[in-house]
Amino acid sequence: MTEPLRIGVIGVGVISAQYFAALPSLPGLRLVAVADLNEERAAEVAAEQGIESRTVEALLASDDVDAVLNLTIPAAHVEVGITALESGKHVYAEKPLALDPEEGARLLRVAAEHGLRVGSAPDTVLGTGVQTARRVIDDGLIGEVLTADAHWSAPGHERWHPNPFFYYQPGGGPLLDMGPYYLTALVTMLGPVVRVSGVSIRSGRERTVGTGPRAGDAVPVAVDTGVSGILEHASGAVSRVSFSFDTWATRVPLFEVHGTQGTVAVPDPNNFSDPVEAWTVETGEWRPVEPNAGYADAGRGYGLADMAQAIATDRPHRASGELAQHVLEIMAALNRSSAEHAVVTLTTTVERPAAVPEGAKPDTW
Repeated sequence: MTEPLRIGVIGVGVISAQYFAALPSLPGLRLVAVADLNEERAAEVAAEQGIESRTVEALLASDDVDAVLNLTIPAAHVEVGITALESGKHVYAEKPLALDPEEGARLLRVAAEHGLRVGSAPDTVLGTGVQTARRVIDDGLIGEVLTADAHWSAPGHERWHPNPFFYYQPGGGPLLDMGPYYLTALVTMLGPVVRVSGVSIRSGRERTVGTGPRAGDAVPVAVDTGVSGILEHASGAVSRVSFSFDTWATRVPLFEVHGTQGTVAVPDPNNFSDPVEAWTVETGEWRPVEPNAGYADAGRGYGLADMAQAIATDRPHRASGELAQHVLEIMAALNRSSAEHAVVTLTTTVERPAAVPEGAKPDTW
């Protein structure tokens, strides 16, 4: 077995707890140190994890760190990522890859110049949920895929997050925050997108923090709070998507793929292992699909473990920077289409990541 990839984490906000929960189960990774601009918080987390707390600068300069897990706010993803790459470290970041495709492309160019890997969340698509749905589709159970519907909505993250302000600034909003889960799943299942058309709105509703020490504080809104779009895939399939921070309740199907012979109900791509259902002309009813692909019992960090395995075995990693860049351009194109009232043709494409076979392990090779 190859030596584990030594990981330094930058950013110990809310999402970091999910990564720390999964990392001990992944022998292909070894957590070395954490850093955060809030050094007191970093020290607390380091003590909990039994590792070192370092300044951001010290962690980036550390010789005992092979890869940086970048859990900073979206606005810092590229700056931190490029500094890590220039320090000779691979990078795996939370979504989105960058605030715009130009910055994302710059990050990937620096990685290529240094011969290093860039990975990006979401890695939820590597779990048994989306991977089983993909296999059902690839096996032809619903015939030729025609359309897909992917919808996510909520009243807004300020109702549960104690520090929700960045969700309403550039890099946030329902599209860049939640869109990557659904769009990455769509590309994983149906392949790359070639053209998009989008519309968006910005609600005038006043928003305040609902919990924590800043409860009651006003939340300024600088992004669109509802985005809808139509995506044309290179395969000819068409996806209809919507993402909203303005919906109090809904009965809209969360995620479905429709074919000439049936429909697949895709589980929530914000999770790893929710069940899949299929309705076919032959059965005439909804039936559960037993998990038959994907990393079982996965959690956040499995994309990083898959990248570590890919580095060791010299294969492409699945939650790649290139995939995240294509998804980022889809989101930017939706915003541009809304602003210009025009159909936008994408400039990037990407190969569908390799399927995760049933029983695969991301932590041994």
